[in-house]
Amino acid sequence: MEPAELREPRKPGRGAQTAAAPCWEETKTFYENLAPKKKPKSPKPQNAVTIAVSSRALFRMDEEQRIYTEQGVEEYVRYQLEHENEPFSPGPAFPFVKALEAVNRRLRELYPDSEDIFDIVLVTNNHAQVGVRLINSINHYDLFIERFCMTGGNSPICYLKAYHTNLYLSADAEKVREAIDEGIAAATIFSPSRDVAVSQSQLRVAFDGDAVLFSDESERIVKAHGLDRFFEHEKAHENKPLAQGPLKGFLEALGRLQKKFYSKGLRLECPIRTYLVTARSAASSGARALKTLRSWGLETDEALFLAGAPKGPLLEKIRPHIFFDDQMFHVAGAQEMGTVAAHVPYGVAQTPQQTAPMKQAPAAQ
Repeated sequence: MEPAELREPRKPGRGAQTAAAPCWEETKTFYENLAPKKKPKSPKPQNAVTIAVSSRALFRMDEEQRIYTEQGVEEYVRYQLEHENEPFSPGPAFPFVKALEAVNRRLRELYPDSEDIFDIVLVTNNHAQVGVRLINSINHYDLFIERFCMTGGNSPICYLKAYHTNLYLSADAEKVREAIDEGIAAATIFSPSRDVAVSQSQLRVAFDGDAVLFSDESERIVKAHGLDRFFEHEKAHENKPLAQGPLKGFLEALGRLQKKFYSKGLRLECPIRTYLVTARSAASSGARALKTLRSWGLETDEALFLAGAPKGPLLEKIRPHIFFDDQMFHVAGAQEMGTVAAHVPYGVAQTPQQTAPMKQAPAAQ
């Protein structure tokens, strides 16, 4: 005999249709509760803000990388298959991805039929056999990642444009440079030195200015002629917008989604907040940065001009899900204060020393 809680509600007879109507509602609820919860539909890539993230940015795979390096690809695949029911631990990009999904939930509530949301693509050069463990990990953490790109040892960079990628995050500096060279916004993501709690309801993204949002024009002046000449140059060109940098398009995409909340009267409750955190000084060179953003029709919610002071302490107060900078010195300072930082390998400031790995997540797969 079936347990009472699993027994199907009894079908009513002809003479009891009206009185038994509530039983049919119970029947409907009974089967709805047994059915798997339906996930939202994935947007078309061309309509969404696509974030491509490598498997080793999203998850920690230190032991797997050690096996791959020391014992080779066959032993690596064997290990992954043996452990495919064990979820990976969260990696440095994990809180960022969770925050993207929180924004998507709000957007779907306000705009049920819109595809102008974040779409997350897992990009990896892992063998397809490893995909089962990645899928199991994604389901374990209840992440909504439906698009995978597993290239079996080949570089995934050639696929990023096909996915209409707005931002690529990886722990492999070489692949990030490949993406930048292809004109794709990209950054090498680093784990912080300690865990710091971040907002669960508001996506916070912090950007450096020069060589990140803007071109490296001004940094070239500093490098070639010094600070005094730089200040003169910025004053003389205050009303001339800087050329765009590699992450300008990503800020533009964030701004577009912010406006969807503003149009509903939710500016103060917007679940996206952006920050400009720059070493520029406000009085001598800040106006050009702000006027450049204005000329693009963009803005950041906060602008912090530090005049050369360390960025780490301010970032500790902001607690962004990710901070983008072109100089490893600032990336390291952010890491020390518990911030997930991402290096943008663009511009005149890049040297072999700056792009060398340092206390980072394992190389992207």
